[in-house]
Amino acid sequence: MKLAIIGCGGFIGSHLLDRLLRDESVYITGWDPEVRKIAQHLNNPRLVLHRTTINKPEVYDVLCQTIDWADTVINLAAICNPAEYNTNPLGVIHANFIDVYKLVELCTEQGKWLISFSTSEVYGRTLSSYLPDNCYEDPELYELSEDESPLIMGPVSNQRWSYACAKQLLERFIYASHHERGLPFTIVRPFNFFGPRMDYIPGRDGEGVPRVLACFMRALMDGLPLQLVDGGSQRRTIVSIHDAMDALLLMLAKPSQAQNQFFNIGNRNNEVTIAELAELMRACYAEITGDPRYHEHPVEVVSSDAFYGKGYEDCDRRMPRLDRAGELLGWKPQIPLRQILLETMAHYHYQYAASIEGEPGQKNQPSLAGASFPTC
Repeated sequence: MKLAIIGCGGFIGSHLLDRLLRDESVYITGWDPEVRKIAQHLNNPRLVLHRTTINKPEVYDVLCQTIDWADTVINLAAICNPAEYNTNPLGVIHANFIDVYKLVELCTEQGKWLISFSTSEVYGRTLSSYLPDNCYEDPELYELSEDESPLIMGPVSNQRWSYACAKQLLERFIYASHHERGLPFTIVRPFNFFGPRMDYIPGRDGEGVPRVLACFMRALMDGLPLQLVDGGSQRRTIVSIHDAMDALLLMLAKPSQAQNQFFNIGNRNNEVTIAELAELMRACYAEITGDPRYHEHPVEVVSSDAFYGKGYEDCDRRMPRLDRAGELLGWKPQIPLRQILLETMAHYHYQYAASIEGEPGQKNQPSLAGASFPTC
């Protein structure tokens, strides 16, 4: 099997290489300027790596040769950090649609199967969120189906939707290329993949505002309050990166079932509000560190304007229908949320412990005696 993987050095790409390179019949040509997460694979003779992005004119001929060589192309390239959606909307739109446009064209021209990773954010907000009291009694109003659910975005002035709209337009372009020109495709819609190597920690190996798990990890390690944006009432389902990789390997093993399909990949059993996630992460970190004080680590409520800046609007709930992945691929997620968090948080804790002064997890740890905490 010969695979071209665009964006192979990121969180998903690194786990995909871990799994694929176990098979000595697999050969990979990867594209990514960042290699820290895949350093263990750089000397593998079955991996050819181009340490660049695909949007540079000078690499076009090499990209054409890569697509011609490959049996299947997997697109993982993206800017998928909520903090950038309304602060860097042009960059987000370029990275998630304009820069990938030529890749879709090349796959179409050469008749190559394109597996493109999209996002659950293409669904936007649920119908329930527009009803009085956010009514979630009827699953038809909040469950997200690949072919039936409407894709509801906020107004253009809320630039938080730049990412979701760019990804949705890419999906529509891929589907139109299939419909009119015969492009074989698979679109994957991830619902909050969690696992080791997921994100950077500000002040250690990156700056800015990462996604929620890394934000909470930084707060726990540095003795800062866990910040609940707009109270943390948003609901998310979380799936292990290992379960997600099982799904992708099943797609590669069953091309006749996987091609020309959209797949939600998530775990309905692992739904939490962001406030509940903060509570569970406090408990898990107390277990990882052996320090019971983390059960009462400070939590505070902040506004989305203060945390993300003007133009931010959140998705209310992401509950995927998973019938298609089950029926066509035989896939079912297995790993419960607490196990996912313990593995992921332990990875962060032991990776960054050396950069924390004193005992691991204790830098700037406040005294909790007599403290009061917001309800979460």
